[in-house]
Amino acid sequence: MSDNQARDFQERLQGHLEPTPGGSVYLKPQDMDWRPSQFEGVDIKVLYENKEAGELTCLLRWAPGTTLPFHKHPEIEQSWVLEGSFSDHEGICRAGEFVYRHPGSMHETYSAEGCTLLAIYRKPNIFRNSAGYDVERGKQIKTDHKPSTF
Repeated sequence: MSDNQARDFQERLQGHLEPTPGGSVYLKPQDMDWRPSQFEGVDIKVLYENKEAGELTCLLRWAPGTTLPFHKHPEIEQSWVLEGSFSDHEGICRAGEFVYRHPGSMHETYSAEGCTLLAIYRKPNIFRNSAGYDVERGKQIKTDHKPSTF
């Protein structure tokens, strides 16, 4: 057992305990507005964000025919598809299904029919030029093309 594991194992709640005021944050995503993301064809509802750590939990709504440009996952990414489907070179994830991406993995994703998904990021994706913007033209990258990687 490592020193950290031993320390965690020894830490126990003791004495008189009270719930932490403000320790839980309740959201009603159904009452939140969809906002455009940095990618054309993808709208977002941010459920949790810690910009300093790079963490993000969000709902994403992809329009039919949307492609997310080729990118790298610096940390694990987890996605649960609520409606529709999206795919990459290794497969397709449909409503009710779950996919996660290993740290360091790279791909381009596409949704033929459109989809809504819950996405959990530990760090933001890394894109070749920027996070969805054409730096030279100063506008969003078009996503109305089929993926080039498969």
